[in-house]
Amino acid sequence: MNLYDRHILPYLLDFACGLPMVQAQRRKLVPQAQGRVLEIGMGTGRNLPFYDRSRVTRLVGVDPAMQMHRLAQKRSQEAGLDVELMGLSAEQLPTADASFDTVVCTYTLCSIPDAVQALREMRRVLVPGGKLLFCEHGRAPDEGVRNWQARLQPLWGALAGGCQLGRDIPSLLEEAGFAAETQSAYLLGPRPMAFHYWGQAQAD
Repeated sequence: MNLYDRHILPYLLDFACGLPMVQAQRRKLVPQAQGRVLEIGMGTGRNLPFYDRSRVTRLVGVDPAMQMHRLAQKRSQEAGLDVELMGLSAEQLPTADASFDTVVCTYTLCSIPDAVQALREMRRVLVPGGKLLFCEHGRAPDEGVRNWQARLQPLWGALAGGCQLGRDIPSLLEEAGFAAETQSAYLLGPRPMAFHYWGQAQAD
């Protein structure tokens, strides 16, 4: 891991993930989590202030970027939540089938190398009737914006930890076997980065 990835990228991502329009998305999604909760891509813990502590009985956070765990641990203390952090990617989760009631995945599918495999793992660890709560940026509906996503991708991916601007989130969910209730819209910001998908999904 180079100097940029270790010491600069965590703070850049934390800043971007804490922008007001992004925090607003978290605020309307994360409080729905209940029971045993698995958060995929916990990062620096930006979701932690929005959990309803009265509804969460266990919280496990997964993220391979160990350099971000320190900020996540600090935010867990501030939020009064005990978090079990695991430093690994989501394509192979070391947890039993049907072991979580809710999976939370926000601004993470863009950076997972094999997003479909990760979603299949999320589906595997959910109990029957459990929910995946998701919010992601992704493939824009307008051709001109998609063209810009493709043009910017080489530089953007190098600077943003492998983030993919144009992933088709509904298609990924469907391929992994989820039936999703999805909303989508442009948020404030540069349009190649601003088209968002959010909602909840259950195993199909």
